Amino acid sequence: MSRRIKRTTSPGDRAKGHEKGRDKDRANERGKGGSAQRSRKPDDRKFGERKTSDRPFAQRAPGKPPRFAEPRRDRQERVEPAAGKQAAEQPLPTKVQTVVVTADENGMRVDRFLEARFPGLSFSHIQRIVRKGELRVNGKRADSKDRLEEGQSVRIPPLRLDTPKTSGTLSEAEAKTLQALKDMTLYEDDDVLVLNKPAGLAVQGGSGMTRHVDQMLEVMRDAKGQKPRLVHRIDRETSGCLLIAKTRFAASFLTGAFRHRSARKIYWALVAGVPKPKQGRISTYLAKEESEEDSIMRIAEHGDEGASHAVTYYAVVEASATKLAWVSLKPVTGRTHQLRAHMAHIDHAIVGDPKYFNKENWQLPGGLQNRLHLLARRIVIPHPRGGVIDVSAPLPPHMLQSWNLLGLEADRFDPIENAPEE
Repeated sequence: MSRRIKRTTSPGDRAKGHEKGRDKDRANERGKGGSAQRSRKPDDRKFGERKTSDRPFAQRAPGKPPRFAEPRRDRQERVEPAAGKQAAEQPLPTKVQTVVVTADENGMRVDRFLEARFPGLSFSHIQRIVRKGELRVNGKRADSKDRLEEGQSVRIPPLRLDTPKTSGTLSEAEAKTLQALKDMTLYEDDDVLVLNKPAGLAVQGGSGMTRHVDQMLEVMRDAKGQKPRLVHRIDRETSGCLLIAKTRFAASFLTGAFRHRSARKIYWALVAGVPKPKQGRISTYLAKEESEEDSIMRIAEHGDEGASHAVTYYAVVEASATKLAWVSLKPVTGRTHQLRAHMAHIDHAIVGDPKYFNKENWQLPGGLQNRLHLLARRIVIPHPRGGVIDVSAPLPPHMLQSWNLLGLEADRFDPIENAPEE
């Protein structure tokens, strides 16, 4: 489990370190702000080529490619959203207003457009105004998952934040919820919170859903009525790293980082069979297929209604004979159920997947639990105020049990680190 933020240092700063008396002060500052790590030279190995001197994935400090850690001379550019902090934190509109979609917002989903513009809004409020048709795009009703285009006009109704708490004390139930969030915490600072979401806990509410992460975050609402904001989502049965923004500024910055694919996510899964080749790229179109009982993502053709391009890199870390394999996955895009649909597409469905595992005459090895074996293992993303957030989550209990029964070594080198970023 990793809890580290790496800060970058420019050549000019290092040159000043030669001045007499400065070294001691700088050492003290580093002691207060956490350890700094030097950038390594770019790794020119091809995807999947293992380097014998590499340390295990769980312990190895990642490199600093330009996507995740620019030199300090770019610090002003990277923290530029701070200049928009005042706009992001302006009061929510109390009257109907019409705004124009900018080039930077082109392709954004309607709900995430509202999240980026007004980070103080709750998810339930966003869904409510969209469902009631109060939000219009070019004069027409829109769905929360519709994608906007540059130049479109968006009618935004009066918005409101949930009423802040008037009492400074928490109820017994709220105190338990707050403790539960603390127990899940992998990393936290003034702007960012990374939770280790357990399998079975939904990120957002749905029909009949009474407990989910978004609802739990209500206990962290501040005196101004602001609560931490979800930056991305993972499936209910998937465990692991879930990124939360604690401030409006952080929400705007991190949402932009995901939109511009500056975030790197790595997943671990246990799949049926051993994929061949052992490292590869899956590129398809995915579209939602609705039924009376459920909905799944199906493989679609380019041009199909609702179809979106999805790209995933995979690498086999270790195999258990020919029956099962531990694979590491790096999604380039972030489509619903992307990893689950992609692994089923190449005939190596994720063990315990109730939606996509349809292999006939396949029996689960004795001792393994029939639960989804998918972990949001690691997230690497620029920090809103400089440096890089790099956090890893441990195997959940049911996956740890499987790893132990199959003799898989969780600290093995993870070849997915060398997959292209695209």
